[in-house]
Amino acid sequence: MHHEATSVGVWRAILAGLCASLVGIGLARFAYTPLLPALIGAGWFDPSDAAYLGAANLAGYLAGALLGRRMAGWFPAARVLRAMMLLATAAFFACAGPWPFLWFFFWRFAAGFAGGALMVLAAPTVLPHVPPARRGLAGGAIFTGVGLGIAASGTLVPLLLRVGLTLTWCGLGALSLLLTVLAWSGWPEGGALPVRPAALSAPHPGPALKALYVVYGLDAVGLVPHMVFLVDFVARGLGRGLATGAHYWVLFGVGALLGPVLAGHLADRIGFRLAVRSALLLQAAAVALPALLPGAFWLVVSSLVVGASVPGVVPLVLGRVHELLPHADPARRAAAWSIATTAFALGQAAAAYGLSALFARSGDYALLFALGAAALVLALLLDLGATRHERTA
Repeated sequence: MHHEATSVGVWRAILAGLCASLVGIGLARFAYTPLLPALIGAGWFDPSDAAYLGAANLAGYLAGALLGRRMAGWFPAARVLRAMMLLATAAFFACAGPWPFLWFFFWRFAAGFAGGALMVLAAPTVLPHVPPARRGLAGGAIFTGVGLGIAASGTLVPLLLRVGLTLTWCGLGALSLLLTVLAWSGWPEGGALPVRPAALSAPHPGPALKALYVVYGLDAVGLVPHMVFLVDFVARGLGRGLATGAHYWVLFGVGALLGPVLAGHLADRIGFRLAVRSALLLQAAAVALPALLPGAFWLVVSSLVVGASVPGVVPLVLGRVHELLPHADPARRAAAWSIATTAFALGQAAAAYGLSALFARSGDYALLFALGAAALVLALLLDLGATRHERTA
């Protein structure tokens, strides 16, 4: 009986983790992408301001990723997780009117902050309570929330927009609140998470691990054009309308649902080093497609592959960190993963601001996708060079 109760508690914790990634990443960050052309069309913001608001969310994500573990060192992790889900929920309701740009900027930043903190804290809070044999499945289930959120936003936003922008924001807020309530009592109770800054400084990472941080940051740069501009590109750039743009966002979400499972399977077959390299090559091709071949078939392929890459690259890089630190203690690996996550968030935020500024100046969608593909090719070349160094060292 006790084992059964424990098992139920574990699955409730996994469900809480899934809800956190769904609210913090799937909705708080990715629901903005299909909303972008609607905000412009309704005259709430001009195209460049609307793009900057997307970038504000990614800057918030970076801040949340940097401060999440620190907050969990001050307060019980369950309390921080609940607070961050409430903050993400409040941000939806706060954006439900045509308020000034700075108000929106603050709340889109707050939503990103909540998402970054939830990304850093949810899995580490839940996984220690999961039996080792089930941790792979549990981790996959938690990150599946990202894909569910993208698919939900792509399906719900066009339906809600029929009754207006204000009710769309409120509808997303209501869904976020429901998921927050569902997760509320599922978090494992415990003290604050141990924060060990010493683990960050010693021992020094080798060249291959340093290169992996840069590769992961460049990977983020490559994914930004789709994450921020895909729906707007289809809706306004190709003139196919918001409904069609949202269909591609749903495909992006379907890809995100499948990504972690497919990436894990690939790594099991060929190892993490080759899996990372294969993923970079595939991503570079998929990100370039909208610039080269904007036909419907190739856009479907591009949406699915890049969608799968957003959560799919996470377990690959995490596995590669473990591969490069085979004898390190868990705190050292956790510190390396924290640095990698921050590198990804930094790449994402920098690219979002840079590409938004470029788009405001040029209005050229193809250039954005071309630059994203170039960043991924550069990441692949860097990985190849670091791997060669690793072999000869």
